[in-house]
Amino acid sequence: MLEFNEQPDGRYLPGHGGDTSNTAVAAARQGAKVGYVTHLGADAFGASFLKMWQGEGVDTSTVRQVGDAHTGIYFVTHGEEGHEFTYFRENSAASRMTPDDLPIEALQTARVLHVSGISQAISKTAAETVSAAIDVVKAAGGQVSYDTNLRLKLWPLEEARAVMHDAVQRCDIVLPGFDDAVQLCGRSTADGIADFYLELGVEVVALTLGEKGTLVATPTTRQHIPAMPVKAVDATGAGDTFDGAFLARIVEGDNAFDAARFANAAAALSVQGYGAVAPMPRRAEVEAFLAKG
Repeated sequence: MLEFNEQPDGRYLPGHGGDTSNTAVAAARQGAKVGYVTHLGADAFGASFLKMWQGEGVDTSTVRQVGDAHTGIYFVTHGEEGHEFTYFRENSAASRMTPDDLPIEALQTARVLHVSGISQAISKTAAETVSAAIDVVKAAGGQVSYDTNLRLKLWPLEEARAVMHDAVQRCDIVLPGFDDAVQLCGRSTADGIADFYLELGVEVVALTLGEKGTLVATPTTRQHIPAMPVKAVDATGAGDTFDGAFLARIVEGDNAFDAARFANAAAALSVQGYGAVAPMPRRAEVEAFLAKG
């Protein structure tokens, strides 16, 4: 989705957003080989996304522009209680995707598929498409990562719980944020949330805790990974930056705990600028930041 992010002077800065798109860019900036699957409108916004992804090294061969639908947009406003999203994505090209639109052969070659609750929230057919993609990747021996990214402006909580839990129990990695997970799981502690998702059958839980860091849990081990303190101005893309950096390191062979340390550093760097994509660090920046301790 095209993003319009509120600035301190009241203007809205245009940029590129959408959680899975952000994650794709974040992973590509860490050196991962990344492709993206979606539909865009045959409009200037859609063309802008294609140009951005291609400039970031994201494979767009499985992205289609369709002439009878638009590219979604959203606004980010900032206040004392954090940032708030306003969406204009009904009947967008992505929301009209169906399982028949999936690039089966490309999915069968993916080592890791990353999807999110927002991907499933935008329409019933989108939810079905994500579910079908999970099944294709799992059947081919790949891994699936899921970020809950709960947006109650897009669907009611009970529906979100049912759809997300059905998807997550077929995934390998779950990447929830604490506030979302409290609502989805009905548990109020980080350990309780980790237990909930492990009981669903996932192999790795990386629960982001904001300024408190990340709790990483597997069926046999769990560890709190501290956050790296910085002066934050906009946390819009922090979670997506974490996801992309985390998955890039997993694909390179890191264990979940080392991957989370790297991802925490990437997320910390990303909150020092405005917008979702522009402040995302590249691998060399993250490594230099980690080297400083």
